[in-house]
Amino acid sequence: MEKGKINVQTENIFPIIKKFLYSDHEIFLRELISNAIDATQKLKTLAAVGEFKGELGDLSVEVVLDSKAKTLSIIDKGIGMTTEEIEKYINQIAFSGAEEFVEKYKGQTEANSIIGHFGLGFYSSFMVSEKVEIQTKSFKSAEADKGVKWECDGSPEYSIKDIKKKERGTKIILHIAEDSIEFAEEERILGLLKKYCKFLPVEIIFGTETKYGKDDKDKETKTEVPRIINNTKPAWAQKPSDLKEEDYKSFYHELYPMTFDDPLFNIHLNVDYPFNLTGILYFPKVKKNFEVQRDKIQLYCNQVFVTDSVEGIVPDFLTLLHGVIDSPDIPLNVSRSFLQSDSNVKKISSHISKKVADKLEEIFKNNREDFEAKWDDIKVFIEYGMVSEDKFYERGSKFCLLKNLENKYFTLEEYVEHIKPVQTDKDGNVVHLYTNNTVEQHSFIQSAKERGYDVLVLDGPIDNHFINLLEQKTPKIKFARVDADVIDKLIQKEDALPSKLSEEEQKTLKEQFESNVDKQTYSVIFENMSETDQPVLILQPEFMRRMKDMSAVGGMSYFGAMPDQYNMVVNANHPLISKIKDETNELKRTEIINQTVDLALLAQNLLKGEKLTAFIKRSIEIIK
Repeated sequence: MEKGKINVQTENIFPIIKKFLYSDHEIFLRELISNAIDATQKLKTLAAVGEFKGELGDLSVEVVLDSKAKTLSIIDKGIGMTTEEIEKYINQIAFSGAEEFVEKYKGQTEANSIIGHFGLGFYSSFMVSEKVEIQTKSFKSAEADKGVKWECDGSPEYSIKDIKKKERGTKIILHIAEDSIEFAEEERILGLLKKYCKFLPVEIIFGTETKYGKDDKDKETKTEVPRIINNTKPAWAQKPSDLKEEDYKSFYHELYPMTFDDPLFNIHLNVDYPFNLTGILYFPKVKKNFEVQRDKIQLYCNQVFVTDSVEGIVPDFLTLLHGVIDSPDIPLNVSRSFLQSDSNVKKISSHISKKVADKLEEIFKNNREDFEAKWDDIKVFIEYGMVSEDKFYERGSKFCLLKNLENKYFTLEEYVEHIKPVQTDKDGNVVHLYTNNTVEQHSFIQSAKERGYDVLVLDGPIDNHFINLLEQKTPKIKFARVDADVIDKLIQKEDALPSKLSEEEQKTLKEQFESNVDKQTYSVIFENMSETDQPVLILQPEFMRRMKDMSAVGGMSYFGAMPDQYNMVVNANHPLISKIKDETNELKRTEIINQTVDLALLAQNLLKGEKLTAFIKRSIEIIK
């Protein structure tokens, strides 16, 4: 038996590994199984080029847990190692077997599938183990039953000796440490395997499972079979031409078994230059609270799960998508800050954004009717992308749609042309009227429609940010909610109507209205409107309301803390206002003012509590 010291720069390598190599200790299992897959893929490559002429046989990787003995074993039937290779790849951490192998067999299909860097990844096992054994036999071994055993207890000392081993490949045995005893539990290991190994290209077996069926006599049967953890041929690893729409939907539900809606459509990524990237991105049906959609894209490196927190790896607006991205050009074992600054990651991010824009434009051009049918579900992606990325704005403006109350859809350019003849104000601005609540703003909508104006429906979670952007990017357009001001002032086309009240009469009435409302919240304004318009309107100026709405989405608390302010617009030409002016009984006049004001407040859902109770009582008295 040979003994020696591991060739490292410091005696404290193991404490460093245990504390700092990986932020999460559970990663050890991903690393060890990745190495086992590497060894298997290497053997396939050698067989393909004629350097291994034996039988490949069953190449599955087995994970064996002995909870009583507190051991966890990872067993592969790959190329194995000789004593010299253990010395080089295990004892001398600076070397990387995988890197050398890829360089030698560059261009071979299986060589390109090699995942990790055998050496440092192996040492992650010491994060959870008090002792680690390697039992291995190389495919080169001339002796039928000769293998090698390496053992280390977490100190720089190791031992290595010959053992009897018939099967080709490597078995790594972890003796789980007391502070990591959770990894000696079956459910914990099963959970990790399903998390990290669900789509590895070689079968992973862990224990057994019960399969139920029926025999020839239609009697129920129960059989124990090996439990295979993974789907070795996930949809993203296959050619798009080999897949049907049902295959994509089926894979979506395999990724998200608790999601019952089908995705709207998908984008299959398949790039081999200037970087390698495969994957499938799905457009899901987005809920109003789109924050719950995040963290649904899974990042893989050669079918090994890396993370589902992909901020910085894909553009922020695409974190609302679901699906899988797989690239060997994204490092497996580095920090998030490194990923976000890595040049390959930035190229991948830019490419994904372009591919999404390509797909959306293709659907819009080829099947606009289908695109419009999906618009309400995909608009948040497109608006968010246009708000957050200038490049995407340029692309998105070609297929971004606006929907009006008649459920007709227009591109941004089409809509300007549609409303320009009627909704251009005296300054040449094309005014886009919109509603974000067709029920609450019904009376204002009706007033707009009676004048022949078109009204958009903008009720999405980021529509306020979006319309700000459109106003900045497009000269001579502006947006105004139908209840932001008197409708004829929103689209100023001519001078106001003459007033039926003198300036003195308006001043007197204004004082009387102000004495019945909170002047800090409501500014009383007289406007010369049509006799058929409401006698009193409660309006919130577009700027003030938009800032408060945006703060609710963007977290700008200094806006949210500002008190609500409204304009109380009194229609100087309404007969009821003239009646109030002529009323000589002061109590009667006050009662009519209160009733009129409360009706306006009620229309905007602003009449609550004690004031609402008083309004109901007063209304009953008036009816009596």
